Amino acid sequence: MGLLDSFICWLGLKRKEVNVIVIGLDNSGKSTLLNYLRPVEAQTHDIVPTVGFNTENFRCKGLSFSAFDMSGQSRYRPLWENYYRKTHGIIFVVDSSDRPRIVVAKDELYQLLTHQDIRTRNIPILFFANKMDLRDSLSDVGVSSSLSLDEIENKSWHICSSNALTGDGVQEGIEWLSSAIKASLEQAKR
Repeated sequence: MGLLDSFICWLGLKRKEVNVIVIGLDNSGKSTLLNYLRPVEAQTHDIVPTVGFNTENFRCKGLSFSAFDMSGQSRYRPLWENYYRKTHGIIFVVDSSDRPRIVVAKDELYQLLTHQDIRTRNIPILFFANKMDLRDSLSDVGVSSSLSLDEIENKSWHICSSNALTGDGVQEGIEWLSSAIKASLEQAKR
């Protein structure tokens, strides 16, 4: 790092780069959520299912995010673990209107939480109870209860009701995640 880079960091002008993984079952709204975080002129109206993964970049509260949008199809879920080691945060998206598959989402969540690269690290987890605009959707409290989030230990977590199409709840969640990642990074320095 050169003298100019050191000076920029000292002034707090340089954004800290962080990696987050965006996971959840297929059709939960992961790609739609990330599309909403793009600049308006870069947003698309044609969201297609993710095959493998996509990467999106966005900024919030002095952090520069690289978000890895992981496919939620069952054949691709084993690939998620390839990104665990280098992640600073997790965004777990749940289709709150897909009641039958919440059990599957819970199973995937607990596989994630017990993975060797995740279980001992204080990685903040942001849960989006997505598709809240649909008639039979569970509330964020209902999703939290269905996933047994109160049993999560040694991780800070937060759940937000969201509608990724309109952006309702998205900014609130990303701001929480930004603050939680900053706190986690500060704690790791000590």
